[in-house]
Amino acid sequence: MSVGETGGRSSWFQRFLLPGFALKAVIIGGGYATGRELAEYFVPSGPWGGLAAMLLATLIWSVVAALTFALARAMRAYDYRSFFEGLLGPAWIAFEIAYLIFVILILAVFGAAAGAIGAATFGWPELAGSVLLAVSIVAFTAFGTRIVEQLFKYASMLIYAVYALFLVFALTSFGDLIAQGFAAAPPPSGNWIAGGITYASYNIVGAVVILPILRHLTSQRDAVIAGVIAGPLTMLPAILFFVAMMAFYPAIGTETLPSDFLLRQMAVPGFHVLFQMMIFAALLESGVGAIHAINERVSGVVEARGRPPLGTGPRALIGAVVLTGCMFVAAHIGLVDLIASGYRFLAWLFLAVFVVPLLTIGVYRLLRTAPIAQTETAP
Repeated sequence: MSVGETGGRSSWFQRFLLPGFALKAVIIGGGYATGRELAEYFVPSGPWGGLAAMLLATLIWSVVAALTFALARAMRAYDYRSFFEGLLGPAWIAFEIAYLIFVILILAVFGAAAGAIGAATFGWPELAGSVLLAVSIVAFTAFGTRIVEQLFKYASMLIYAVYALFLVFALTSFGDLIAQGFAAAPPPSGNWIAGGITYASYNIVGAVVILPILRHLTSQRDAVIAGVIAGPLTMLPAILFFVAMMAFYPAIGTETLPSDFLLRQMAVPGFHVLFQMMIFAALLESGVGAIHAINERVSGVVEARGRPPLGTGPRALIGAVVLTGCMFVAAHIGLVDLIASGYRFLAWLFLAVFVVPLLTIGVYRLLRTAPIAQTETAP
């Protein structure tokens, strides 16, 4: 084992796999796990075009994550405020505004997805699923980074296992239709490049959301390797899901919950409930990642003023306030419209305030011969 920034012993898992699991945890959310995002950004390009777009998004995630992790470690910046103070200087507030818009939108999507899952699986009122998710997010974020890391680890194991079973059952139930879908499809078609870039752009903010996890890194080599691995780890479940969806292309693109549609076609006893539980776990870890980043940002400011870091009570209160303020936006807009319109706006926003500065200012600072000074966090 090696010694990380926390001063403790960092395991191989914490250095190389945990960042990828954490990035997947933030990105997977409601639209990814239910297949709605895949239907929106990849299905229109057809089987081969959709796969090409997903591979392009994976490459973008790996490059941006590797640069973000390396720059964060160089600046010793393990919350998004200190990171953007180092990257953008006084303009760091632009990311703060963009991130708050992002949190409001994704938590609204998560609320809509949790409500839809509860209604489709158990016949609950849609509000019940949203409330259960909100309470669970507050419970996990109240106890800080260690508990959040454990959630990312074990929820990821569940998610990968369930998606693997999902593909097996899909191949068993309608594998011939999947094969026909790919065999009859032309080469990559449609605007697959735009789909891949858009999907990658609004999701890659997850590389900044998970900065508290990076304290386990022991070198810049660790940072680059972890970033490169993070892209494929994050996209793998989506690729498995997309392959199964192609059995019913193009009609699957109009389904609000493609996962529910495919599960009905499989008709495997008990698996429908297990899959919906997995989606809830995905919603939970994504919501936890978003709220935990806010808690760490506030805690960093508090510590900079010479006070102790945030305790359980303040963390729970912040989570409850944020969730109460934005999660039920979903009741007025709906899952499909949130993903179709809001996410494209976020893609352009994060390209402007994160990706472009990272690929220019960030790369320049990483290539400088003089070491980067530790970022000072203003009170």
